[in-house]
Formats: sequence, C-alpha cells, structure tokens
Amino acid sequence: MFDADVLVIGGGPTGLMLASELRLRGVRPLVLEKATAPSGHSRALGLHVRSIEVMDQRGLLDRFLARGQRYRVGGFFAGLGTTWPEDLDTAHSYVLGIPQNITEELLDEHARELGVELRRGRELVGLVQDAEGVTAELADGSRPRARWLVGCDGGRSTVRALAGIGFPGLPARHETLIAEVRIGVPWEEVLPVVAEVRRTQLRFGVLPLGDGLFRVVVPAAGLSEDRSAPTLGELRERLTAVAGTDFGVREPRWLSRFGDGTRQAERYRDGRVLLAGDAAHIHPPTGGQGLNLGVQDAFNLGWKLAAEVRGWAPDGLLDTYHSERHPAAAAVLDNTRAQMELMSEEPGARAVRRLLGELMELDGVNRHLIEKITAIDLRYDCAGEDEHPLVGRRLRDVPLKEGRLYETARSGRGILLDRTGTLSAEGWEDRVERVAGAGEPDVPAALLRPDGHVVWVGDDPAGLRERLERWFGAPSAA
Repeated sequence: MFDADVLVIGGGPTGLMLASELRLRGVRPLVLEKATAPSGHSRALGLHVRSIEVMDQRGLLDRFLARGQRYRVGGFFAGLGTTWPEDLDTAHSYVLGIPQNITEELLDEHARELGVELRRGRELVGLVQDAEGVTAELADGSRPRARWLVGCDGGRSTVRALAGIGFPGLPARHETLIAEVRIGVPWEEVLPVVAEVRRTQLRFGVLPLGDGLFRVVVPAAGLSEDRSAPTLGELRERLTAVAGTDFGVREPRWLSRFGDGTRQAERYRDGRVLLAGDAAHIHPPTGGQGLNLGVQDAFNLGWKLAAEVRGWAPDGLLDTYHSERHPAAAAVLDNTRAQMELMSEEPGARAVRRLLGELMELDGVNRHLIEKITAIDLRYDCAGEDEHPLVGRRLRDVPLKEGRLYETARSGRGILLDRTGTLSAEGWEDRVERVAGAGEPDVPAALLRPDGHVVWVGDDPAGLRERLERWFGAPSAA
C-alpha cells in the first residue's frame, strides 16, 4: 500500500518544482516539509536565463515577470565585466531579480494548481527502502510509503545521511555574514560607503529589498565552530570593522552565515532514493547559481522519474539523471571556486582579477562566462562523435507555424519539430507531440526531450525511431 508514488522531502524551490513536474505527468507526489510555515526570507535573489526559460516552458513566466525586475548589466561573474553580452542564444536575454520567498510562493501556487499535496511540520528521521518502495519514518510517528523518495532537503540533507551517500569536497576557508535588516541612515549616505568599500572588499554589499528592508553582506571575522546564526551585535561589529559604520542596522528579520566550502554527493541515486538541489551539492553563492541549479535538477529529473513510475522508461533512462546533472553541478562548483579566488584580497589574486577584467571587455570572453553562469552553455553527453552540434543542447524558444516552441512545451511531452512534413512519432503520441517546424532551427527535423534538450537532428525515419526508443521507450500497442 503506497501513500504516494513519490515522497519529496523538502518544500523549497527544488522540491516544489520536482513535485509539479511529476504531477504534470500523472504521477502522485507527496511533499513533506520540516518547517511549519514558509521562512519568508530570501537567500537567492534572482533567476538566470535557463531557469527563466524553464518557467516559460511551463507557462509560469508571466507570473514571475509581474513580481520581478529584469536586468541586463555586467558583473555577474565575480563582479567583473561592465556590460551584458549581446545576442545570447535565448529569447530571454536578462537576469530576473526576484527574491527567493516570492519564487517559492509562485512555485507553491503552481504545485497546488496541479494538485500536489504539501504537508508541513513533517520531519524525516528515518527511511527504509526495499525492492518495491521506500518507507519514511517521521518524527510524529507516521510512516508514509511510496515507490520512490527524493531528498530536496538542503545542504544538511537528512535523506543523504540516511541513505549513506558520501558528500566529499573542500571545507570552507572564509565565512560571510548575511542579514535582512532595517538601517538607520538614509540610503543616499549608504551608497558612497558601499562604493568605496567594494573597491577592495568584494564580499561586502548593501542592497535595498523594498518595504524598508535591506540585504547586508559582510565578511565574518573567521570561521565559526558551530555555524549558529550570528547576532545583531556581531553584524554591527563586522560592519564597523569593514566599513567604518554599522549603518544603524536594526530589527533583523533574518541573520545567517555562509562559507565558501564546496561539496558534492558521490552519487545522486541509491536504489529508490535520489537527491536534488542543495542536498546533492553545495557551493558559495557567487554568481547566484544555487537556486537555479536546483530548479534545473528538478526539471531534468521530473520527466525521467515520472517515466519510471508510469512504466514506459527505457532501460537506463533514470541513470542519466546522475550522468547529466552531476557534471553540471561539478562545473558550477568549479566556477564558484574560481570566483571566490578572484574576490580575494591577496595581491596575486588581485593581479589575476585585473587581467581577467581586461579580458572581460572582449565580447567572446564576456559571453562565454555569462553563458556558463546562466547555464545556457550546457550540453549533455547524449550525442555521438558525428552528431549535429544541437544534439545535447537545449533549444531556445522559436516561432512555429502556430504559436511558439515554449508554448507547445507546456504539455510536458517531448516534441518532434518536423520541417520535412514526412516524419512521424506514431506509437509515441502519448509522449511526443509532432509539430510543423518554422524557420528555426535550420534543420530538417529535431526531436526534443520534455526538458527541451535536443536528442536527434536529421531526416532519416530509422534514425528518428532509434532515438524515440532510446528516450521514450517502446511504442504503445495502439
């Protein structure tokens, strides 16, 4: 007897996105969240290009645009670069400034509209898996059971620990205090102080959040032993030491600290238990990639796990979640490490920073690093040596004869873009939608997975059938 098809542990952005992707495909998820209510604070402050595209592919982007602000400015890679690169390969060439609590609110709304059940105040304390499913042991004594369980429960993941999955990496060398507070001086007096301090200390900043609240970030005096939240007094002390003033900070809504350690789960799957988001990887927030990486984990995993539950997944499909997303996260860990080095006050690091700052004025360098930060450079290893360059990459939104590609993607099915008029996905109609291609991309036909990544380009029916079977399983009997 199963209480759900999938237990999702953690109701943050990753867990909510995953649950919605599962429910979209007829799978019954149950989200269990330890907190009794949303926290209301925001570690993350924005969505990058690939996450914006994901929201568009699910019909959510208008909601996000209404609550956020679009930016096309430089500085997203270690504060370097003065301009946003032109002609990025996307219909959404901007960063969307939107606090994490608003992102969670909108994803929660989307999940509930799809019929996702979210239970708060449910703390996981144990799990037992067998050949048929996973039983979760909760602190209240209940034992919900499902076919699968996914840990989306953050960097200190209980799921990861209970599953015995290693979490190797590099420990933190530096620590930073972060807070949402009110300040006691006019914003016009804060701005020149921030500008002066940031000439030499790039881990410092004050940012207005609206409603009289400000995000304050300042280097800590050293590494804390217990990682407990800092006090308002500690924040004031560090602000005075670094900036010469504490800005009259008061009424903290949230105080926290973060280090620059990087760790990654050895494997994203152990039997019927999987990991996503910060449960699978942690890194410094440089470049604003953390929330985005988790949402994109969920987007990759959702359709594959749903295929497994629904019984049509081809052999090895679910294993591609680890083989695709583990390298993607490893690349983020690398670039955040690099950014932290570039933000160091050491003379050697500052010399490298000056040199890279010159290189960032070259459009090709600027574009390369922004594509990396925004995840639109990602190419999954699902292509052969002689494959078309599009294979493995996500496809930007393009106009079709009727509507546009991302509108068609909202069904959650794969897409066969056919400009030849002769190809067919007969037998896979429940999993793949065939549409007449327009002017883009300039190929005879392309097969896209439900997450928008291209897995075949060409005009050969036999080649198409092979890829349909590889990614969408056997054709239906009908």
